[in-house]
Amino acid sequence: MLVAAGLALILAPAAAEAGFQFQSIDGGEIDLDDWAGKPVLVVNTASLCGFAGQFDGLQALHDRYGPQGVLVLAVPSDDFKQELADEAAVKEYCALNFDLSLPMTEITHVKGAEAHPFYKWVEAQTGFVPGWNFNKVLIGPDGAVVQTWGSAPEPLGQAIRGGIEALLQ
Repeated sequence: MLVAAGLALILAPAAAEAGFQFQSIDGGEIDLDDWAGKPVLVVNTASLCGFAGQFDGLQALHDRYGPQGVLVLAVPSDDFKQELADEAAVKEYCALNFDLSLPMTEITHVKGAEAHPFYKWVEAQTGFVPGWNFNKVLIGPDGAVVQTWGSAPEPLGQAIRGGIEALLQ
């Protein structure tokens, strides 16, 4: 059984190979293939969540590491019933309260049968399913899942910053 699980991980496609695309809150698509060879931090967010203050840290990561090619991607989700009613409200709320300029998707399912294919892939690779808002998934330059975190780790904390910086070496 353990050998089969290890073989599945070896044979499974990397994120870039799987061709994941998200619909952008600004229109168009966000294609993870565009970041092949670079670290990607994907965070499921919700505007009305108690962890929403982490938007500031996500923006700071974007400002600090974006010029080095790192993608910090916010994925608004109402799977935990704490997101605003539509994309326009989410975009306005995040712009007014957090001055966000980092890439953001449309409201997207991150768990269950309707989960976005990226989140289904992460679950298949690692067993990780977001248990709440502001869960984080770090993808390495090779397209593999490097680390996952729940809500509590701050974007500017050593675990997440350190994970990104190690991938930039």
